[in-house]
Amino acid sequence: MGGAIRKGIRRRRGIDPITLEVIREGLVAIVREMRANMIRSALSSAVCELYDLSCALVDDRAQLVAQSEDNPQHIFPLLWSVRLVLDRFGRNIRPGDIFIHNDPYEGGTHLNDIAMIYPVFAGGRPLLFSVVRAHWEDVGGMTAGSISGQATEIYQEGLRIPPIRVYERGRPNQAFLETMFLNMRMPEERQGDFRAMVGTCRIGERRVRGLLRRLGADVLRAGVVEMLDREEARIRQKIAQLPRGEHRYELYLDPRPDLPEPLVIRVRVQTGDGITVDFTGSSRQMRGPYNLGESGAPTGVFMVLKSLLDPSSPVNSGSFRPIRVIAPRGTFLNATPPAAVGAMGDVRRSLESALIGALARVIPDAVAGDTKGSSNQVLLSGRDPGKNGRVFLLYEAPSGGTGGFLEEDGNNTLRTFHEGDFTAIQPIEAVENKFPVLVERTELRQDSCGHGRHRGGLGMRRVIRLLAPEGAISFVSDKNVVPPFGVHGGFSGGPNRFGVSRDGRELTLSGVPGKVSGFPLKQDDRILEQSSGGGGYGDPLEREPARVASDVAEGYISLATAEAAYGVILRDGQVDLEATEARRRALQEQRVFLTVEALRGEETPGGYRAVVVAPSAADALQAKAGDLVECLALKHPGAPLRAWLRIDPGLPRESCRLGPGGLAALGLREGERTWVRKVVLQ
Repeated sequence: MGGAIRKGIRRRRGIDPITLEVIREGLVAIVREMRANMIRSALSSAVCELYDLSCALVDDRAQLVAQSEDNPQHIFPLLWSVRLVLDRFGRNIRPGDIFIHNDPYEGGTHLNDIAMIYPVFAGGRPLLFSVVRAHWEDVGGMTAGSISGQATEIYQEGLRIPPIRVYERGRPNQAFLETMFLNMRMPEERQGDFRAMVGTCRIGERRVRGLLRRLGADVLRAGVVEMLDREEARIRQKIAQLPRGEHRYELYLDPRPDLPEPLVIRVRVQTGDGITVDFTGSSRQMRGPYNLGESGAPTGVFMVLKSLLDPSSPVNSGSFRPIRVIAPRGTFLNATPPAAVGAMGDVRRSLESALIGALARVIPDAVAGDTKGSSNQVLLSGRDPGKNGRVFLLYEAPSGGTGGFLEEDGNNTLRTFHEGDFTAIQPIEAVENKFPVLVERTELRQDSCGHGRHRGGLGMRRVIRLLAPEGAISFVSDKNVVPPFGVHGGFSGGPNRFGVSRDGRELTLSGVPGKVSGFPLKQDDRILEQSSGGGGYGDPLEREPARVASDVAEGYISLATAEAAYGVILRDGQVDLEATEARRRALQEQRVFLTVEALRGEETPGGYRAVVVAPSAADALQAKAGDLVECLALKHPGAPLRAWLRIDPGLPRESCRLGPGGLAALGLREGERTWVRKVVLQ
């Protein structure tokens, strides 16, 4: 009966397929023009070089109508921002009003991401909202750039802005604007970015009005409803093709000696008529910036499921109607004030990796090895002697290798599905022209790929020398200790690594790798950026030897790696097939396969997942107690379970013990076998 009602509604709307396509593509074209204008008119390099911005059109029910190639991390939280404006201002919204917002606890991301919301009226009420979100390089706070690995509460991260009307009927709220810019470093740049956002929103409004003149408000409104309904029907069809049941996984962020307990994401995915993604059991919110606000977990879930299940159709809110997300309040996936949230990008990417891990066994043809899993935020600040001592801030977010997948290798140093059309790395010429630095190297990072039948892409290495007399550096990243995982037997990618060298000696910046706040620099210090490689897909011993030889010739992997990871022996660049076959047999025989027993007692001592083996098994793994290892199911390997090794002399050589949570994550039962291997950090 519901289908008949829907068909009747469609007939009454009278939207023929050609008109619907004109509406859809017309709206997307508007968003693309907005994006181009923003890139060309903004002042900060984060926007005009790094493309850390997003544009969208949202309807009067706070539903996403159109986006382009922008950052989905920005796009989906805009729906919370528009909903807040509608709830708080309602009928008091007038033509010429402009609103801004950045509060993470009311749907924002982190404080640097400023949303601007501009209503487009038809028939005396808002029809659509022209919306822009852009990363402002500084919004105040304890550190230049506002993002600090040492922040413990949101007040240290800058200015927190609730939904506020900054233009009323076309007139600026000058008192608020002056107050806002007064609390930000480099106010001229912030003012320039603000004006670029205003102009971009007005372009969106003018182009929507052009569509309204051609089609009329009723047709445009009906077309939007139809677009969303069609996407809902399409995603429901995709979900119906999944095996029904519950799928689990867990993922640890980097260990932190400064925290009382580790940060772990536990996810259960229930598939049926719709999808429920439940993060109950994940860690409590932390006293630091690695937290998400209200919109963070749904954003990560939406983009993963859309990318895995239906990557080819347009993105709008219809795709998300069958999806339910549970992220308990008070966890670091849905933190409460005043928790800091500057590193929300690292948490959200880890959440996405956990969801991919849960679905890896269910849709092996759609998943890929894990990625750098971190925003990799680098903030270099100081005063430029060539510009009268003016404050400068170089903000970078170096990309990494993408994961290998069923058909092919991952890509080298490229953005992924969860970042949109972000610049992989800022151009050297632009960086050196604007900032007192010299970029000494930008290159691919040999051997950083996750090995597999299809290997992951390579990460990058960049060396930046400071030319100013002094400065400060902050790093905010993850996966410096627990690297990106491979899938279906693929190995881990190399971890992220960040540092500073002085006079040829690498300095100790903090007690936590990848997390540094305002470390003082001297002239000629070198900032080292090394991003991770993508995880591999499939067993590396199944990779075609000729492809391994090609990787060595290209400099992607070393001769030593070709032999140790792929079992390929090269003589003068040519594959020695007989020696390769022998080497691969030897590597296969060295692998450690163990029968699983249930672990009695505490399965996560100290908060970390434990796997218990005999001393002889540890020797075979070339591992010691406390080392990071991973366990793989043999029948359906999916994603590996990471655990920390414990040794029990009373355990037989051929056995290992895992707790019930670990068994559930692997889809294993007692008596089945698992491949246990040490995680080697390249």
